[in-house]
Amino acid sequence: MEVLFVLVPVALLLSGVALTAFFVAVKNGQYEDLDADGVRFLQDD
Repeated sequence: MEVLFVLVPVALLLSGVALTAFFVAVKNGQYEDLDADGVRFLQDD
């Protein structure tokens, strides 16, 4: 039962880090155009 006093804060910390990383990626425009890279290699330069 004592392990929960360690695991719950660790889980909350890791999910907070993941949520922060997601919001930083959205703010920097990481998810703006998801289709461009999939089509770019088909175009002849």
